[in-house]
Amino acid sequence: MTTTVPADLPAILHTLHTLHTLRSAWQSQRPSLDQRGNDLRRLREALKLRLDEMAQAIAEDFGHRAHVESKLADGMSVLSAIDHLRRHLRRWSKPQRVGAGWRLWPARAQLRPMPLGVVGVISPWNYPVTLALVPLATAIAAGNHVLLKPSEHTPRTSAFLADLLASVFPPDRVSVVQGDADVAAAVSSLPLDHLVFTGSTAVGRKVMAAAAEHLVPLTLELGGKSPAIVCRDFPLDKAAARLATGKWFNAGQTCIAPDYVLIDSVRQREFVQALQQQVRERYGDFSDADDYTRIINEAQYRRLQGYLAQARERGVPVIPLAQVDDARADCERLLVPTVVLDPPDDLDLMRDEIFGPILPVRAYPDLDAALADIVARDRPLALYPFSHDTATVERILGQVLAGGVTVNDTLLHFAADGLPFGGVGASGMGAYHGRAGFDAMSKLLPVLWQSRWAASDRLRPPYSKIAGLLKLLLR
Repeated sequence: MTTTVPADLPAILHTLHTLHTLRSAWQSQRPSLDQRGNDLRRLREALKLRLDEMAQAIAEDFGHRAHVESKLADGMSVLSAIDHLRRHLRRWSKPQRVGAGWRLWPARAQLRPMPLGVVGVISPWNYPVTLALVPLATAIAAGNHVLLKPSEHTPRTSAFLADLLASVFPPDRVSVVQGDADVAAAVSSLPLDHLVFTGSTAVGRKVMAAAAEHLVPLTLELGGKSPAIVCRDFPLDKAAARLATGKWFNAGQTCIAPDYVLIDSVRQREFVQALQQQVRERYGDFSDADDYTRIINEAQYRRLQGYLAQARERGVPVIPLAQVDDARADCERLLVPTVVLDPPDDLDLMRDEIFGPILPVRAYPDLDAALADIVARDRPLALYPFSHDTATVERILGQVLAGGVTVNDTLLHFAADGLPFGGVGASGMGAYHGRAGFDAMSKLLPVLWQSRWAASDRLRPPYSKIAGLLKLLLR
């Protein structure tokens, strides 16, 4: 079911009604394991049949996005996640045996994964299908109903999601609410049983404050400045190729895209040349830029152009790695890959998450200086160390705490369904993907089973009778 909130109806009343419908249905009949498995299967089949339609909707929302990128990032990633959930669903749902300890013998203990109720999902625009459907599928696997608020910045994709989900789920099991930021704020203020939000750190703070009113548990997937460190032993051509993929996929509009690169000063210029070669090999002269994604909207395009203008005004070297006519660039919101050399910390592009194809490349004298630069900032969502020396990588991992890490490549830890995905500190809290998401959207209920007889039968006054037992317990 999909509804657009009328202007004369307060969003909070609409979302409250939707929540009441979902919760009443869940309380009346909680999803069985068979139903959850069937729901996941039908969702997978429905999405697979409509991948072309999905890619077209995303392309129209972005102005242009290669269908292959959409099918990889917003199609295959969801299908893979659903396969992983289906493969492990019954095992994850079983009670987990826990040792009760000899003091409670012969009692036995277990953890029972129990559905929570209604999970809210507020999804962003940059990967509008993956970041909506992976948490939704995880919540379904855990036995919950779902209230989804997709991004208003991708209206065609949001409409596609609403229609897709209505073809799979009854409206009292999964409901989609569409609208602007006021609707998202209304969803974040509901007394949900869990809320998953993916977006900026600034908005994440507001979501957390709103959820606090009802003590709603949160999974916050935020962002930040994810660094890459190219160590002296790592080949430049390989580093440039892998960083180019991570930075230019979706035109850098990726929460775990490498935000800036730290490289030894001797090889900095050579590294920029290697990046320029990557542009030529991948996109040519941009006369035919079908494989390159545009910036999502005018506001984001102007924000990114503002970063470059500020750098130029300060005399910081700004190096476009390709040339495109200004009129065409502005018309299409086409921002070519651009390097900024050694920007100072007080520039906006070194304060904010860039979220675009602009790559600061900073030289460092030694690894200690590079690590000091990273740890002085908020903890990043992702970290990308490039080195074939295990001791060096371990040194980096030992000093930098990040949400996730891919060593000698970029982005790929997100695609590992068995790895939890989540931030730390300013880059988020909690995690989903695989078992971590299943557990986050469940209540791991502790249960202690007492035997026919137990030590507690004797733990009653007069306590003088159990002095010997007390001595034994305190040993």
